[in-house]
Amino acid sequence: MEVLTRKHVRVTGIVQGVGFRPFVFSLATGLGLAGRVGNDARGVFIEVEGAASKVDRFLHGLREHAPPLAAVTGVVVADAPTTAEAGFRIVDSEAAGPCATFVSADSATCAECLDEVGDPRDRRFGYPFTNCTNCGPRFTIVEDVPYDRPNTTMSGFALCTRCATEYRDPGNRRFHAQPVCCPDCGPQLRLTDSKGDPRPGDALDEAAAVLARGGVLAVKGLGGFHLAVDATDENAAAALRERKHRDGKPFAVMAGSLDQVRALCAVNDAELAALTSRRRPIVVLDRLPGARVAPSVAPGNRRLGVMLAYTPLHHLLLGRFPRPVVLTSGNVSDEPIAYRDDDARHRLGSIADAFLTHDRPIHTRTDDSVVRVVEGREMAIRRSRGYAPEPVTVPWRFPSQVLACGAELKNTFAVAKNEDVFVSHHIGDLKNLETLRSFTTGIAHFRRLFDIEPEVVAHDLHPEYLSTKYAADLDDVELVGVQHHHAHIASCLADNGEPGPVLGVAFDGTGYGDDGTIWGGEFLAADLTGFRRLAHLEPVPLPGGATAIRQPWRTAVAYLDEYGPPPADLDVLRRNPDWTAVSALLRRNGHSPLTSSAGRLFDAVASVLGVRDAIDYEGQAAIELEQIADTGEPGGYPVSIGTGPVLHVRGADLVRSVVDDLRAGTPVPVIAARFHNGLAVAVAEVCVRLRESTGIGVVALSGGVFQNVLLLQRLTPMLERRGFRTLLHSQVPANDGGISLGQAAVAGALCRARR
Repeated sequence: MEVLTRKHVRVTGIVQGVGFRPFVFSLATGLGLAGRVGNDARGVFIEVEGAASKVDRFLHGLREHAPPLAAVTGVVVADAPTTAEAGFRIVDSEAAGPCATFVSADSATCAECLDEVGDPRDRRFGYPFTNCTNCGPRFTIVEDVPYDRPNTTMSGFALCTRCATEYRDPGNRRFHAQPVCCPDCGPQLRLTDSKGDPRPGDALDEAAAVLARGGVLAVKGLGGFHLAVDATDENAAAALRERKHRDGKPFAVMAGSLDQVRALCAVNDAELAALTSRRRPIVVLDRLPGARVAPSVAPGNRRLGVMLAYTPLHHLLLGRFPRPVVLTSGNVSDEPIAYRDDDARHRLGSIADAFLTHDRPIHTRTDDSVVRVVEGREMAIRRSRGYAPEPVTVPWRFPSQVLACGAELKNTFAVAKNEDVFVSHHIGDLKNLETLRSFTTGIAHFRRLFDIEPEVVAHDLHPEYLSTKYAADLDDVELVGVQHHHAHIASCLADNGEPGPVLGVAFDGTGYGDDGTIWGGEFLAADLTGFRRLAHLEPVPLPGGATAIRQPWRTAVAYLDEYGPPPADLDVLRRNPDWTAVSALLRRNGHSPLTSSAGRLFDAVASVLGVRDAIDYEGQAAIELEQIADTGEPGGYPVSIGTGPVLHVRGADLVRSVVDDLRAGTPVPVIAARFHNGLAVAVAEVCVRLRESTGIGVVALSGGVFQNVLLLQRLTPMLERRGFRTLLHSQVPANDGGISLGQAAVAGALCRARR
């Protein structure tokens, strides 16, 4: 007989609320091993005893056969004295000790639960809150760790006898599924009017009837309220746009099946994988010609953001309504998503005709995530539901615990310790009290969940950002200011698990430069500890400052002025007769700050071409310029690159070529493509010159401009042909939603350098 051995095992990662303990129980009992397994604040602890060969097989199986929602990041094994223990058991959770476990993200309903919801013989038939250890709400209902029912918003729902039996049975897939419930003991669905008064009839049937009549329906989802209308009904979509005060930004569409998605958009294998993943993000797809979708859903946009139903409630609603629906965040423009019933009625009462809601509380509001697939690789545009708060794990250690406060727009924050950076869900633009409250309460929640007591707090250099002011008000912490574009490049490095150095190309709309000007078209030699500005777009004045961001025609005037008095016969100037006053403003000190922003260059070209003179949301002009470009056009405009210690890239050359072609009658889609192509060539040429002076052969691309797929598809092959290795984002967005990761990475690197 083999000698008995006993091991103490510590498993860390996403191992709570994902069926890990029943998995361990099944693995151990299948091998005839004895011992115990339980949860604590650090993860999962195991004592296992038996023949040495079987214990080895057990340890191998922990990693290789973990449940679908688990993510094992560490397995630490230590010898323990044998006890001749009989049998294997699951023990109660232990709450003591520092928190080191992870919290899993919300997960789309699994196939087994959907089968039950659709089976008239099953006791959960038609129940909109069905879930198990392999699916359902997680992060949005968690109040504290360890992840047990009393620490979730399900604590107020006492289990009925049958659910309690499932919950306690290690052989059942609902064993310790904390949100487990059924029609007898769980949350209940109801349809109300804007005052909260119940509407008669079956809630789902009546909700579908609201959609069929062209009404606006507010739907309480996993992370907050959505607003829904029939995606094929132009009157309904236009009414929603008007009531929500959302003039141009596209709406997302939810489909009840892949057949519905394929009727709207072209879908490749990588996009299909993203659509059907447990995360169920909105995936930006190419719209098919003639797709049956109302024009007001995504006006002027040849792409469509589409997601599949991801909760039983969505499946049941779309099972009663035969067409795709618009499903957009339940808010008024620029406000955070509503997630409490009373707040939703207050803020959405003038928008929604009815409310499909329920009594399961949401602890953390969480927007839908948005991704695009570029060359087979998923790239985040907004990282939130389904992804947060799962960490970005990096190949270096944080010697101090870090809080990174993020940027002003598209804000996320992050907390970091050991090798993990927990990037928050999407917070939004820190413009109003409610968003700021979401930011501050979110930080407090993450600090509690991940047992973080920040010693170092990283922030943007801009003194007026609310995130910067929040950092400055904290006591007993070391403050680390991180330049905005350095944070972008550091974010790309952390996203790829690389320390640098790289040639970082950071193109975005606005960032506070360390010379006091507005940066945004930057070429940096950077690693995680610092950077040097080696080249940038040649600065132009921004007439009226922030007003020019909202009115791209003003930036067009500034670029046209670079070659002398703007030609008054251009359509952009005819459309905007105040251009003479704006031109005069360029010469007044204090009214036209200098900017090297690539985003403003895109704005100027979009306005000159008649695409967009004023914007309704950030990046709109650039997005629409990309939309109209002729992707088959190979030509590009030349750009002069100055010499000297810091290279200047003359963006005005591109604008001048745009004007020349426009006057020559060249089609606007061709001009838009030549602009993109010319800029890509200029970026590649600057990188070649900088490699000659630095010896650096790796390029990192970051900033919101690099969410432009056409630019990426032109630029990355050029860099590869010139012998560069190129780093792109995937886990966090290239836009300001990834800034917090970069800030945390810089702060950690500076701490390591000091030690």
